[in-house]
Amino acid sequence: MTIAALFTMLFGFMFLGVPVAVALGLSSLLTIFFFGNDSLASLSLKMYETSEHFTLMAIPFFVLAGAFMTTGGVARRMIRFAVAVVGHLHGGLAIASVLACCLFAAVSGSSPATVVAVGSIVIAGMVQSGYPKPFAAGVVCNAGTLGILIPPSIVLVVYGAVTETSVGALFMAGVIPGLLLGLLLMVAIYVVARIRNFPRHPRASLKEVLVAGRDSIWGLMLIVIILGGIYGGIFTPTEAAAVSAVYAFVVAVFIYRDMRLRDTPAVLVDAAKVTIMLMFIIANALLFAHVLTTERIPHAIAEQIIAWDMAPWQFLIVVNILLLVAGMFMEPTGIILILAPILFPIAMQLGIDPVHLGVMIVVNLEIGMVTPPIGLNLFVTAGITKLSIGQVVRAASPWLILLLSFLMLVAYVPAISLWLPQALG
Repeated sequence: MTIAALFTMLFGFMFLGVPVAVALGLSSLLTIFFFGNDSLASLSLKMYETSEHFTLMAIPFFVLAGAFMTTGGVARRMIRFAVAVVGHLHGGLAIASVLACCLFAAVSGSSPATVVAVGSIVIAGMVQSGYPKPFAAGVVCNAGTLGILIPPSIVLVVYGAVTETSVGALFMAGVIPGLLLGLLLMVAIYVVARIRNFPRHPRASLKEVLVAGRDSIWGLMLIVIILGGIYGGIFTPTEAAAVSAVYAFVVAVFIYRDMRLRDTPAVLVDAAKVTIMLMFIIANALLFAHVLTTERIPHAIAEQIIAWDMAPWQFLIVVNILLLVAGMFMEPTGIILILAPILFPIAMQLGIDPVHLGVMIVVNLEIGMVTPPIGLNLFVTAGITKLSIGQVVRAASPWLILLLSFLMLVAYVPAISLWLPQALG
């Protein structure tokens, strides 16, 4: 009765257009009040504990670092470096846009931010160079999804907080899959460019490559500081986030000087708005997870699945289908906060590694970012290209075959995710 009431109210509120965060909190409160055995006081205590979660403190700092890097000229310098390195290949500018997305993802932690920062510069350049506008939009829309896979990923931080999995291990686990997906996109672009005879840029001289690399080095150093600091034992992921925010501020204001000191309050306000939105969703979702746990709903589902004698590979198929459908209607943070508390205990019972599960979930959510009707990257790409949503959907759709193939690879070859964190201990 409790599980039916909880999910009926949740989806009922969402169907009525209630924001996801409010729907999560309200359905939790009403379930406890009318059907649960717990007290409402326990929910207020859970809300208070949420605000003190050390891992979640990384989120506002990573958001702030991304805001400083997006406002400054970091993306422009990374794109220039990427063009200098691979612009001479067939489809070189499109390949450079994927490389730029990989680089910027490693300093922003956000998929929409990656699409905006890279796409607003590269798409216009590709069109001027002779690429079809829909092709350019489709490439950046899909490559931008790397923002939530390549560390520092805000989505991985949320997963780590909800499941109490090491954020450092999750960050390392996202490196190889992120780079592999970027490489697969580049290879696919090269093949399409050869077939359709897309333009090539003149090969950059070694001096031009070195100058472009030197110009972007301060932005690229943020990757070294975050990952090197965590795995060098210098600081925790949360402390790394704080260091990255300060470093991004210094680079944007005092080194690159793309941002004036008086612009800082506006950037802080923008970052605070994003942080408040995320933390409000997380707080309400953790209430939802608390109700699930209190009413032993995940345990009941886990026991039922185990009673069905479902093999791990069969369970992964079910999880992938569930997440792909959810990704069509919800944003990544909400999906993790609702489904991770249910899926995680079952995966542990079946012997699935929590780090591998986290990376697989994020790859699913990447696909959700480019699938209608709620795919966030579709709307962002439409906004910066002035194309209709329908045109962007058609432009992004051919790349979904590649993303789905990559999902199967990550799901059934755990070594892709686990080799690096295991090698580093």
